[in-house]
Amino acid sequence: MGKALHENHVSDGQDRSHVPDWRKSMSDNVALALLVYTGLQIFVTVHAMKSGMSSIMPYILLVLLVVAIIPFCRKFEQRWTGLSDADAHDPSLAASFRRDQVGLWILAIGAPLLLTAFFRLIFG
Repeated sequence: MGKALHENHVSDGQDRSHVPDWRKSMSDNVALALLVYTGLQIFVTVHAMKSGMSSIMPYILLVLLVVAIIPFCRKFEQRWTGLSDADAHDPSLAASFRRDQVGLWILAIGAPLLLTAFFRLIFG
């Protein structure tokens, strides 16, 4: 019970139970973004690559593309996992969180679409 009170009330006495835990929220966003990115790579980019490559090559590239995105997602997550318990519920971090969240999703959705356009140009 003491831990629950500590998570919702910080040392300044303000109730921040309505403010999400930025650490958990970013971890959730990263996990979902990786799933969306991988799904788009499978269903959009690999389809575009298949038309101009041998049968196994698109799948090897798929693995490489998924591995390549992980360090970028990890950077987004690391910015938030190091927060103290008080900072993890600090409402003043909402704008910074939103900026990172938007950047993460632009990367997760934009990269597969740009790669698809690139492969369509090459293998047309």
